[in-house]
Amino acid sequence: MSASNSRLQAINAVTNFKPAATDFRSVFSADLYGANVFSPAEMKDRLPKDIYKSLLKTIESGAKLDATVADVVATAMKNWALEKGATHYAHVFYPLTGLSAEKHDSFLSPDGLGSAIAEFSGKTLIQGEPDASSFPSGGIRSTFEARGYTIWDVTSPAYIHENPNGSTLCIPTAFVSWTGEVLDNKTPLLRAMQALNEQSQRILRLFGHEKIAHVASTAGAEQEYFLIDRNFFLARPDLLNAGRTLFGAKAPKGQEFEDQYFGVIPERVLAFMMDCERELFKLGIPVKTRHNEVAPGQYELAPVYETSNLAADHQQLVMATLRAVAVKYGMACLLSEKPFLGVNGSGKHLNFSLGNATQGNLLEPGETPHANAQFLVFCAAVIRAVDIHAGLLRAVVASAGNDHRLGANEAPPAIISVFLGEQLADVFDQIRRGGAKTSKARGTINIGVDVLPHLPKDAGDRNRTSPFAFTGNKFEFRAVGSNQSIGAAIMTLNVIVAESLEFIADKLEKAAPGKLNETIQNVLQDVINEHGKVIFNGNGYSEEWHDEAAKRGLPNLKTTVDALPAYTAAATVAAFEKFGVLTKRELESREEIAFDQYVKSVNVEANLVAEIGKTVIYPAAVRYQGELADTAAKLKAAGVEADLCVLNKVTGLTKDLLTSLAQLESVHGKEVSGGVAAEAAHYRDAVIPAIEKVRVAADALEGIVADDLWPLPTYQEMLFIK
Repeated sequence: MSASNSRLQAINAVTNFKPAATDFRSVFSADLYGANVFSPAEMKDRLPKDIYKSLLKTIESGAKLDATVADVVATAMKNWALEKGATHYAHVFYPLTGLSAEKHDSFLSPDGLGSAIAEFSGKTLIQGEPDASSFPSGGIRSTFEARGYTIWDVTSPAYIHENPNGSTLCIPTAFVSWTGEVLDNKTPLLRAMQALNEQSQRILRLFGHEKIAHVASTAGAEQEYFLIDRNFFLARPDLLNAGRTLFGAKAPKGQEFEDQYFGVIPERVLAFMMDCERELFKLGIPVKTRHNEVAPGQYELAPVYETSNLAADHQQLVMATLRAVAVKYGMACLLSEKPFLGVNGSGKHLNFSLGNATQGNLLEPGETPHANAQFLVFCAAVIRAVDIHAGLLRAVVASAGNDHRLGANEAPPAIISVFLGEQLADVFDQIRRGGAKTSKARGTINIGVDVLPHLPKDAGDRNRTSPFAFTGNKFEFRAVGSNQSIGAAIMTLNVIVAESLEFIADKLEKAAPGKLNETIQNVLQDVINEHGKVIFNGNGYSEEWHDEAAKRGLPNLKTTVDALPAYTAAATVAAFEKFGVLTKRELESREEIAFDQYVKSVNVEANLVAEIGKTVIYPAAVRYQGELADTAAKLKAAGVEADLCVLNKVTGLTKDLLTSLAQLESVHGKEVSGGVAAEAAHYRDAVIPAIEKVRVAADALEGIVADDLWPLPTYQEMLFIK
């Protein structure tokens, strides 16, 4: 295939790689589940009954934490961790980088007698103090203002992180500045969940429920990712530094045969998946599904749903585990939203619902949703929330990487709309016209083969082009990028749904005696008349939908730069401040951080394109140009007329490469005034198009330069050599 020495070495390493066999048969997976988690079951065994009950009440019902229990819990947690081989503890927090952060401290302290003892107090458990000056704050903190605090989150259990040389006790925490302003995703998520509980309980009381358990939102994020051999990864500076390929001609074969999706999982990949699952099981992460995704080299892992806060913490661990275990198998796990041009990108489909232990899933429609007024109220609240805050939902998934994905292949468009399915769309259409009387039946499918049973048929199809789709008893927010934390998205959903529930509760609580049902119908009708424009069950990729969405007044925020101002829109600020989730200043800081991260991401890509273009691709093109010219000269000297067609084409493309590199250098180095938003707009409008022009010339050269001279691993090699 390739005669390039570096590429040949990579290919040989791929084909000869033998992962170390691990005997997974000796320990049943169920016995591993939660083995490294300081779970409620572990607490029950190790804590006094009153302490355990106090903690459980906080975990299950959101009751205020009794700080006096901390010393007892800390001692039990320390002893458990020491038994697990831990030497250090770490407060784990989630700054606005989208990644996890942690500071490790040893349990050991000198005893003054030449020895040491293991110590871990309640005070240490509750509060840590990492340096807050080097994390994104969007202007909330100056560099010299360094103090920040981590605060123990009892609702997300501590766990053990294993390493071949020891283990660490990891304690999930919230992260705030010395002034108390929010610097993370966990703090506002917990506040938003509290608001959602309060407003949900108001609705449930109106429906006559007396025993109402704590209402929590639930989330489950399906994680898509690519796997390529690590040798290829390390030979690609763009993948190594930007997470995606900035150059690469389309492979002769892509995903057009549709033979990758749900295909047989390659042996090496399956071994990786099994190892990953074992590690995640030990951390109490309920991974359920694994399969091939659509693009070659693309796969998916999906968990069972959990409470939103725990799901967000677990999602961070999933990403870290995927990356770490891939190295053991000689592979690199790519979580970028669009690592390869021309094939499907990767998302993180966020499944959202809400419910409790007494009333169950509040988005469960039942067999006759037209008669399920409680469900219709909660569903209408979601529809209203998405319509009012469509721009904000686009903003919280906005990034330079996700801009390349949204609207392409399997990804939803940037227009945020709601898919309800045939049954629910019909019910709400009836409500619009005056009142719902019937629900379309689910039915059955007769396969026509005697040995096969009849299948129960859902009342509506699924829609993979919808960014926000009802899928039976939950909504699936499909626009989240594969590399993003789900914390911001799930926090936003909690806030905007809480706001709509409050709006509806305010209306219903004013109903005249005996008129509640009538008032419910009127409110539902008003909501669907005003906000039903966001409902769309058709093809989200079609030009007709884009035209129709514009007529309906739905925003089409195609880029991050277009979307980010929604963070500080009046409706956003009002909702977040109303529930005490984020202040206007904190929202402004998040907008500033997102703009800054966009600029930095594109800046890195521009630097890489310039470097690789000049020092890797241009030299390869010149060498081939030299070979062709030398051959032509020898032929001419021998009296043979040389065909200069290829030489002329290479010469022209090489000139195009240099010209486009010069244009990139010109626009990239331009000074921009007006702040980070103006700078981001410049990168979108000038730098990204210049990057793309360089790529056009480089990818054309890849298709003509002799294979033995081409220095970069190709799409054909990276995507298809397992």
